[in-house]
Amino acid sequence: MKRRTIIMSATIIAVLAVIIVSASFYFYNVAIARADKDFLNGNPDLEANANIDNSFADSKDWWARQSFEEWSLTSDDGLKLHAYYLPAEKATDKTAIIAHGYSGHSEQMSAFAQMYHENLGYNVLIPDARGHGKSEGDYIGFGWPERKDYVKWIDRVIQHTEKEEDAQIVLHGVSMGAATVMMTSGEALPTQVKAIIEDCGYTSVTDELSYQLKRMYKLPSFPLLQSTSLLTKFRAGYSFGEASALEQVKKSKTPILFIHGSGDLFVPAEMVYELYENGPEHKKLFIVPGAGHGMARQFDPEGYDREVTEFIGTYVQ
Repeated sequence: MKRRTIIMSATIIAVLAVIIVSASFYFYNVAIARADKDFLNGNPDLEANANIDNSFADSKDWWARQSFEEWSLTSDDGLKLHAYYLPAEKATDKTAIIAHGYSGHSEQMSAFAQMYHENLGYNVLIPDARGHGKSEGDYIGFGWPERKDYVKWIDRVIQHTEKEEDAQIVLHGVSMGAATVMMTSGEALPTQVKAIIEDCGYTSVTDELSYQLKRMYKLPSFPLLQSTSLLTKFRAGYSFGEASALEQVKKSKTPILFIHGSGDLFVPAEMVYELYENGPEHKKLFIVPGAGHGMARQFDPEGYDREVTEFIGTYVQ
């Protein structure tokens, strides 16, 4: 009887282990591996405000008319990374580095590139994150390995500036791009980085994936998050627990403007308050009432551009 109980218990444990391992590979392939993210199609949390008038539709035409330089660099782990660079119409030492979101690519940031280039007279650099667009990589880092890539892009911009000491750089990211620039903010950045704009970024990969497991799959985070994190550490070189924008902004010395839509259901709006409270000494919070995920500028274009312009104007000469 006792032996039968032991065998049954061992069998149940083995079956559970197989289920957890299989589920970990499934969620790794869904969320982390470089692939089409079809699971996002039709996600109601991403469709909030989708029916509003898109006043930025012409930015795609603007993008198509530009003569971008194509830049590349090699990451610390040997990936060839790609970016588009557009010099300002009038020579300037001011450059905006713009970070796109999860499963996106550079061109999707055309409206922000146009804002900085046409309205503010900046040079713009728009990288394809590793695992996205024309950049190499077979996984998505949610901003964590990308933070080191952005330090390299910053150095590249400084080296490209006629007088390196005069370079003035603004980082601006949306969604995963916002997490990327926040994670970058905690690194030892050169003084040429003057300000950071984060728009609807998450506190950490653990927090965001836990939220999505519950919301999209009705599953608790334990043990799937921990097992998938272990697999991610083995296959992609980072764990979810270390990938924290919150811990990075605590170390940041760079002024940050925190932006979020109160109607964001994909990255819940409450995350921005914790980020703001733990942010650097110089910071500002801008909440756009009712705006869904990544829709703050489309929902309130005048307010958005005003807040960004005033904030960076305080730190960029």
